[in-house]
Amino acid sequence: MNETLSTMNKKKEANSELERFLEFSLGKEDYAIPLLSVREVISVPETTPIPKAPPHFLGIMNLRGQVISVVDLRTKLKIKPLDNNHEESVIIVDINGMNLGIVVDSINKVLAFHIEEISEVPEIESQVNAEYIQGVYRKEDSLTVLLDVAKVLDLKDYGMMKKAA
Repeated sequence: MNETLSTMNKKKEANSELERFLEFSLGKEDYAIPLLSVREVISVPETTPIPKAPPHFLGIMNLRGQVISVVDLRTKLKIKPLDNNHEESVIIVDINGMNLGIVVDSINKVLAFHIEEISEVPEIESQVNAEYIQGVYRKEDSLTVLLDVAKVLDLKDYGMMKKAA
């Protein structure tokens, strides 16, 4: 009977597909977003500021003829950027059919793991509001916070981005 359970568990693992996330750094911590929401990664572009925009809203940019809003995720989440950071990148993400640029300190790698490997959000104080967190992925000796970008940017931000675009 133990062999049957072992075989069933192996089949279950084989059937559950790997989830892929793009891991990046904000300050000294690692975060990740679902790879399927990522359109591309670019260097930080010149942006056109929008008057009376919130501090995390850097402005708008032109990406191959498309106007895209750019948000500094560090400012939005109140995370201190790394000093002398020359690796800053912009992740172009698709949120509900709208493209958006997110400034991060650096791009780390693509993570691939089974959904069962995601831990619940612990009840601890963190720099990031718990409602923004989908879960936590444990690597060998560190943690990666899985962000829900749509929740990080609240409805006021959506309105600002739609007006800008």
